[in-house]
Amino acid sequence: METELSGLALRFEGLLGADRVVTDPVRLRTYECDGLTNHRATPGVVVLPDTAEQVAAIVRECVSSGVPYVARGSGTGLSGGALPRTDGVLIVTSRMRRILEIDIPNRRAVVEPGVINLDVSRATRPHGYYFAPDPSSQQICSVGGNVAENSGGAHCLKYGFTAHHVLACEIVTPDGELVELSADDPGYDLLGVFVGAEGTLGITTKITVRLTRVPETVQTLLAAFGSIEAGGAAVSAIIGAGVVPAAIEMMDALSIEAAEAAVRCEYPTGAGAVLIVELDGPEPEVAAQFAEVERLCRDAGAFEVRIAADDAERALIWTGRKSAFAAVGRISPAYLVQDGVIPRTSLPRVLARIDALSAESGVRVANVFHAGDGNLHPLVLFDDAEPGAAERAEEVSGAILDLCIEHGGSITGEHGVGVDKSRYMPRMFTDADLDTMQMVRCGFDPGGLCNPGKVFPTPRLCGEVPGVHKGPHPYEGKAEIF
Repeated sequence: METELSGLALRFEGLLGADRVVTDPVRLRTYECDGLTNHRATPGVVVLPDTAEQVAAIVRECVSSGVPYVARGSGTGLSGGALPRTDGVLIVTSRMRRILEIDIPNRRAVVEPGVINLDVSRATRPHGYYFAPDPSSQQICSVGGNVAENSGGAHCLKYGFTAHHVLACEIVTPDGELVELSADDPGYDLLGVFVGAEGTLGITTKITVRLTRVPETVQTLLAAFGSIEAGGAAVSAIIGAGVVPAAIEMMDALSIEAAEAAVRCEYPTGAGAVLIVELDGPEPEVAAQFAEVERLCRDAGAFEVRIAADDAERALIWTGRKSAFAAVGRISPAYLVQDGVIPRTSLPRVLARIDALSAESGVRVANVFHAGDGNLHPLVLFDDAEPGAAERAEEVSGAILDLCIEHGGSITGEHGVGVDKSRYMPRMFTDADLDTMQMVRCGFDPGGLCNPGKVFPTPRLCGEVPGVHKGPHPYEGKAEIF
């Protein structure tokens, strides 16, 4: 394989130029993980194409050599979805960062996959529009990565996920063909299948996104509670009252402590939890709903409510929440990020169970989450220099995901499955479910070379019966028949 990769690297240099191909062992380590650093692998070769045609040519070379390949954007993912293969090629799309078209009359923009999420809004806001999906990493994450993971963000409660804002994608299929997938195509919704497939069905090279009009008015409040359970009760009361805010975010005492150390957001002293609620839309509607939200927060036990008077105060409120993940490094040498989902009505019960898990195990858990849609982001803290600490953190992390499933939720809301959660898939799905999903994957990629080893717990071929097998696989070389 090393000889095969060396030959591929030489062909890539002829295609892209030597400066776009990385083979130096030290430089390769730059790409050994994404934002979830506990999964690492040094890629065999890294290539940095500039055009869709180059991506297609790279894929064709990999397929002809039988070499696996993985696409990577900005590397901000949190599930190991862009974890490279040591025996494969990593295709980095970060140089493909042109905004190709802004079409205001049709409320859309066309961008390359390396375009940074926030830059789409910066380019369109002067026209009165913006790109609604807003992951916390939106200042550095790329739109191509958002498409792969179907990213959400703080405002997904009202505006939905990336899938709701993608109108078309140009993709390189797993056999190296350039094709267009559109929401307007008749027949099966292949675009819907592709978005959120975590890069296992091809590589996006151009995205047409929907633009959203900037709202007439925005109002933001911060409510402080004595406990995270009280904050959860406030969330249930707000949604139960028929109010649909643009965002409802919550942080517990540990995550507040970390944010204060990192960015000095000046949240209320002594808060066991803070709730950030933002409403937007027509001014009369927002004013009426905002008064209702403030009342419901106080009724649920908020001991302090702050209302942003201007954009500067609004930005200060959001700074603490947006920096929470990175800020946890201020209070812990290492941590695991999880991404489970539960029904909103289960928030108080599940949060209490997480507190109990933390107390029983002695493993601290900082809670940061999209409270409005029940998307939890527990940060499991540990000291990686302490023997056994990482294993205990993994156990707590898995127990939290089990809680989510037990309460009718999911193991992931927006970070994806990647390599990190693939072992939990059988806890949520039956073997028949997993085989059906794998059949779809094999329909796109019968050779199994496109981002292999992600999402599914085992590399079963289409139609394989689960269980122990001996000798050659009965479907070896025949996966394409499915």
